[in-house]
Amino acid sequence: MVAPATLRVVRCGGSSLHGARAVFSADSKYLLCASGDFVKMYSVATEETLRLMGGHADLVTGIQLNPRNHMQLYSSSLDGSIKLWDFMDGIPIKTFTVGSKLLALYALASSEDSVFVVIPKSGERDTFQLVSVKLTKAAGQDLEARELSVVLDGVDASPKHIAFGREGEYVASVKEVNLQVYFFKQKQLNRFSVSTTKTKSGNNHFTCIACHPTEDCIATGHADGKIRLWRNFCHKKEYTFSTLHWHHDTVMDLAFSMEGTRLLSGGVESVLVLWHNESDRQKDFLPRLGSAIEYISMSSDGALCCTLHTDNRITIINSNLRFCKSIQGLIKSTDVKTGLVVDPRTKALVLNGEPGHLQFYCLQSDQQLFSLDIVQRQYIHQAGLNQADLVKVAFSAQGKWLATVEEREEVSDPELQLKLWFYDEETQSFKLNTRINMPHEDHITDMCFRDMDELEDDSLILVTSGRDCVFKVWVMVEDTDPEAQQRVSWSCDFVGSYHNYQATNCCFSEDGSLLAVSFEETVTVWDSVTWDLKCTFCHPPGKIRNICFGRLTCSKYLIGATDYGFLCCWNLLSCALEWSAHLNVLVLQPDPLSEHIAAISWLSKESSLFVFKPNEPRPIYIQRNLCKEKIQLAAFVPRDEPEVIGSEKYLWLRRSQLFFLTDTQELMTLSTKSLEERLTPSSKQLAVEESLPVTPFSLLLGKHRRQQSQEGTDLRKLVVHNKHEQDSPAVKELLHTPAHVLPSASFLCPIFINSLLISKENKSAEEVADEVEMESEKTDDDSDEERDVTEMEQEDTSPVELLGEMTCKLSKAQEKELRKIRKMDYSWISAF
Repeated sequence: MVAPATLRVVRCGGSSLHGARAVFSADSKYLLCASGDFVKMYSVATEETLRLMGGHADLVTGIQLNPRNHMQLYSSSLDGSIKLWDFMDGIPIKTFTVGSKLLALYALASSEDSVFVVIPKSGERDTFQLVSVKLTKAAGQDLEARELSVVLDGVDASPKHIAFGREGEYVASVKEVNLQVYFFKQKQLNRFSVSTTKTKSGNNHFTCIACHPTEDCIATGHADGKIRLWRNFCHKKEYTFSTLHWHHDTVMDLAFSMEGTRLLSGGVESVLVLWHNESDRQKDFLPRLGSAIEYISMSSDGALCCTLHTDNRITIINSNLRFCKSIQGLIKSTDVKTGLVVDPRTKALVLNGEPGHLQFYCLQSDQQLFSLDIVQRQYIHQAGLNQADLVKVAFSAQGKWLATVEEREEVSDPELQLKLWFYDEETQSFKLNTRINMPHEDHITDMCFRDMDELEDDSLILVTSGRDCVFKVWVMVEDTDPEAQQRVSWSCDFVGSYHNYQATNCCFSEDGSLLAVSFEETVTVWDSVTWDLKCTFCHPPGKIRNICFGRLTCSKYLIGATDYGFLCCWNLLSCALEWSAHLNVLVLQPDPLSEHIAAISWLSKESSLFVFKPNEPRPIYIQRNLCKEKIQLAAFVPRDEPEVIGSEKYLWLRRSQLFFLTDTQELMTLSTKSLEERLTPSSKQLAVEESLPVTPFSLLLGKHRRQQSQEGTDLRKLVVHNKHEQDSPAVKELLHTPAHVLPSASFLCPIFINSLLISKENKSAEEVADEVEMESEKTDDDSDEERDVTEMEQEDTSPVELLGEMTCKLSKAQEKELRKIRKMDYSWISAF
């Protein structure tokens, strides 16, 4: 029996794509980058994710192509290991355990069987060393790499602060205002420094470094936006440098072209600058790249360059500085005010994206589907400005309507706008239908649609609650003006309040008949047809933080969480408290497809998960220490197909999957299988094949494969296959594993031969005994052969007979002819 898999927390997306410098494959067809605990491989042509290489237990901090085999990749991680990958197949070849945290990785063609890493200096805090790691050639996949030799001491932890010179003759490192260059052959270390005082022009601190590929030239970026080009640094006192200046703020990364004739620089201006011939006057620009440039990478042939941005965007640019491709991951906003909302149409997560925009994020591909500009105003990147921002989002049940709230934070009089968007089927996008200025006199605290799938247009209602102590009901009305562009618009239909308390939360019951609105410490329940107040529930002390109705068989319950650490369940039929629990709940999220409700608490600097049904006070599932980070938001996303769950305690994940967002903007999920299993080997192979150019041979091969698949389908319609007719796992493993990682042929041969042997199944003890006796006698009697043929016929026809079908038996003449053929001697063929 197979033990059921345990539930694990998996980083499912949103990890920074700018954690390390990206790498192009040797043919520039693929782009590899670090993303959280994984290494991702993208197709440059199609922008899709082809590989997701997982195996590290912590963040990946560096990736480098193997200088001696460009089909292999090195990766380093904070877990203290270096992995060697065959990235075309996504197979880890070797794992070298170093032991210390690895903060950066460098691989040089001149350094045989060794790589360079940055590690913390033992015994000292915030002090780092550049060391050389000897990679052993011993057999096996898991190896120890403890042979370290220190190259530079007192380096910075950032991988942008170290660069290797032409052909690996020297290494240069910058930290604060100091530059040090170490020459390997001469074993000489030269140190240089710039002025530590902040002048009128700015800050001289080093921020990045790059070395010329063919000349002794070092380019350094500084915090004041200047770029310095250092020469003659092999002499301590005769060095020279020239200055380039365009950036108004920090230079975040530098990169030379492959021939060294051009220099690329990027910073917070979101502009890629191309410098020609080290001249301040000759430069080109590629502006409006979206966000600050974190890293710049060049392809080995110089045809492409890549910029990694702080908003998790990858931009691929041609050598002539023309925009080529863009890959956008989950944009990490400083504050996700909208919460995690699921788009009913695309099943995408919807939340704050770029300032004033709403991003639709695909969980399967870890990429942004599209971005919707809500505020429709130019955002000014300057600290201290009060600019309009998106704060609330809600979808109708079918996703036809989208409601958004934007506000500008002012000291005395805040500006608010409520917008209603209609999904246009023709343009496949949302169009603005109604704009309402100042829908409330103070901030809007919550917003929800009445979910009624059958009569959505007729009974669609939007409710907003605000700090102005009221909740408002908005309905659609037909526009009587013949010149109006919109057929319908939205207007306020009802205003409700309770003892002049601030309204904090609102939600509808599953059938839409009841509306619950919380007013500080009190929950009120209203009839959604007559808007009569039905009942109230009070739980002092503590304001109501979250409320939600039960669903399906638990629809008679109302759940509420207070900021004083209580979770309460009220019975709507008896209007009494059913049960309560002392729990500091930050997130309360019901599953839309079942009765389950997820409550996430924060206690003793750790987040815990509790899954329960309202009709049972005892939780169905408890996960202590879910993660060390504070979980801010969560959402249940319906699955396309119900998941096959092995354990009963995980059945609550069968129809929906729980995603949650931490305060560090990491998007995580709970899964019984790892994220790598989402992309099956066949889909991975298909993705690679689709990205390859179409050739006449590939067309011919594809046609041949289609014919084979059609023949196989027709054959399956006629016969029922036995187990021995199915593809052998040993053969599949032999054919799909790359040749350079296969074991020896002597090891594979017995496994391959055994896989071809046919095992006889479903036989009684008497049949087995008869076969043993027949083998011992070894007679060539015709009657024995006839019995063998008869037994073979019976064995082959038994599966078909079970289906009620009859098979054709051989005639006596055919059997006699078959016996003659079997007795003929064909040994003479061996001479040829």
